[in-house]
Amino acid sequence: MHTINDDGANEFQQVQADVEEASKGLWANIRAKKARGEKPARKGSEDYKKAVSSAKRINAMDETDSYCPNCLAEYIVENYNKLNEAEYQGRKVSLGKPFLTPGGPKKRSVYVKNDKGNIIKVNFGDPNMRIKKSNPGRRKSYRARHHCQSPGPRTKANYWSCKQW
Repeated sequence: MHTINDDGANEFQQVQADVEEASKGLWANIRAKKARGEKPARKGSEDYKKAVSSAKRINAMDETDSYCPNCLAEYIVENYNKLNEAEYQGRKVSLGKPFLTPGGPKKRSVYVKNDKGNIIKVNFGDPNMRIKKSNPGRRKSYRARHHCQSPGPRTKANYWSCKQW
């Protein structure tokens, strides 16, 4: 286990090691059930949740400035849609997922959060053109012409166009 104060690279490696350690406990539980002739718990079932919570209890730390990476990973998995959803003009939208806009001003749109924390809609792409990105020459030329090595912030159309190419 580690603390939140670790630097980024070490923290990533430690979280990865901690998740592997916890998964060993879960796999041991699954192997033991198979050896006894029982069916292992499926993801999302009550038995699976019990196994995960016991693994969390075993791996959790008591220090105040630390956290259990397994708890964090499970929270992210369980709340992925909640973390990537927002409200735009009174309706729920998913953030960072481009979608086609057949009747819109552009070919595609995406909802993103700007620096102020507001949800904005970014429109990009010419609806009357096919991009033909499978042609390597065209792809290279487009990426050079639009400076795709540094496309700018997520709130600009160039970022999303370059990401599509």
